[in-house]
Amino acid sequence: MEQKPEQLASSVSAQTLKPAYLIAGAEFLKVMEAADAIRAAARAAGVDGRDVFDASAKDFDWQLVENAAGAMGLFSAAKLVEVTLATGKPGKEGAAMIEAYCANPPPGTTLLILANEWSTKHGGKWSDAMAKIGVLSVAWPVKPHEFPNWISQRMRACKVQATQSAIDQLALRTEGNLLAAAQEIDKLALLANGEMIDEARMETYVADAARFDVFRLLDAALNGEASKVSRMIAGLQAEGTAIHAMLGMVTTEVQRLAALAITQARGGNLAQEFKVHRIWDSKQAQYKRALARYPAAKWQGLLSEMGRLDRASKGRAADEPWVLLERVLLAVAEPRAHGLLRAHA
Repeated sequence: MEQKPEQLASSVSAQTLKPAYLIAGAEFLKVMEAADAIRAAARAAGVDGRDVFDASAKDFDWQLVENAAGAMGLFSAAKLVEVTLATGKPGKEGAAMIEAYCANPPPGTTLLILANEWSTKHGGKWSDAMAKIGVLSVAWPVKPHEFPNWISQRMRACKVQATQSAIDQLALRTEGNLLAAAQEIDKLALLANGEMIDEARMETYVADAARFDVFRLLDAALNGEASKVSRMIAGLQAEGTAIHAMLGMVTTEVQRLAALAITQARGGNLAQEFKVHRIWDSKQAQYKRALARYPAAKWQGLLSEMGRLDRASKGRAADEPWVLLERVLLAVAEPRAHGLLRAHA
């Protein structure tokens, strides 16, 4: 059967736990909440064994999964076997193993597969087999016009009341990022104390937390606001922000710019590339301004600097991480700052 992740998260229980679940899609929050619901249902059903595998590598041995699914738990036969597929495709060996499992699932065993990517081209006999004995749940991307309604539903579930203008304001600020919106709603549930949130109160509640957040830091870099980049990085460092917690988002942004620059250099369809990277219409102008600062090769060079920054943040390079982070983002914002990277090398 097929279920939306929200339906799966609210309906799964110890009594309804099935032998197989395939939860797929790029909406990380939806996938993780549905997966958490299955884990909770498994615990409630007395499942004490849990084996976790990452099948992203090309040479991954699916025999490990088969062995885990067929093995008895430490104190009982019940077991949860989790497999992550970064590409959403298990390959021939994995597909065969999954089909064999679904043809004769061991009693008390639940196979949970999480696929980070999904489209109509990803499925096959293996996913059909999982849906036949269990649940296929796809977290399709939330479209921009659907996002305010998603926020409204999330607020109702968290018992947060807000006017439509306040909801629209939060949607504009979080720009399609479900995880960021969910975190803000959790905070609002604590701050609002059951009272109605209007646009002015929403601005007050989100302003403090957003003052030096990573979203605005990246916006400042894209918009060419070099002095603002420096002020915000100083603020983040002074507040004791862990730099490694920021690097994933910063790296993703530089990767995105490098990919867009290559498409542009090759004369490709930049509008289509914006859709691939899920860049909203309201943000496309700032990306175009940023892309005009460098040729594709220099964006690739900045991406290499992110690798050096990652090593520095882990103590594997002599560079000072905060200084290097500032210089990378200053280079994104202002071509004249690019020379600072060579001076720091």
